[in-house]
Amino acid sequence: MIVNHVPAGWQIIYQQAHALLAAQLLHQWPAFLPSDQWVGLLAAAAQHDDEQQDWGGHYGITPAGAPANFTMKEFSLEQAAGVMKAARFQGRWRSLLTSMHLSTLYESLRGQKKETDAFLDEQLANQKRWLRELHIKKAEAQQSYTLLHWCDRLSLILCRHEVPEMGRAVEIHTGPDGKHYELLQPEPEGPIRIQPWPFQTQRFTVSVEALVLHQLQFKNDAELASALRDAPIETLRWELAK
Repeated sequence: MIVNHVPAGWQIIYQQAHALLAAQLLHQWPAFLPSDQWVGLLAAAAQHDDEQQDWGGHYGITPAGAPANFTMKEFSLEQAAGVMKAARFQGRWRSLLTSMHLSTLYESLRGQKKETDAFLDEQLANQKRWLRELHIKKAEAQQSYTLLHWCDRLSLILCRHEVPEMGRAVEIHTGPDGKHYELLQPEPEGPIRIQPWPFQTQRFTVSVEALVLHQLQFKNDAELASALRDAPIETLRWELAK
């Protein structure tokens, strides 16, 4: 979950919803791949945070009883393996992109646990095999994955309310074209600006659904899960304009 502290209490955005927002942003880029690969890239963006595990043992709350943000959770090998298993059903291209994302996220954990190292080794070996079988150059796959990573980063900035105040700029990430992109909002209620502008249309709107929890503390995961099931839903929207 992405957890934001708001005046009403807690604003919760599921990671799967954040991934769908990333796919909305990717959809606005001019396509630079064959249609089948472009759709596969969209699918990888939309589903890169799937296979989240059920809560257990205070997995969903902090020691103080607050909802736990995803950054507070430890790496779940089961969830990562589940993401790869699901990707396999959609083919090698989708699997390649998903595997590259997992390597990016978790390669820094190498050397801590044998099971994690084995999983990371498997990703690297599979990536080489899929590149060879699909007759795709590593640089071409990296360009596609870089766009997925760029959209993932922009989605997180929006979902986590990290748009700077007073018109200041924040770096998004290097894009698939090698350019460095920044985000800013010159006017408090105005559209989001991306510099340089990478999208195919000059103005568009993206959205994500969020849950609102008025209760600040929870006794256990079951109480939090019950509150989330009954929580009111709000739709957050952002207008992006050139």
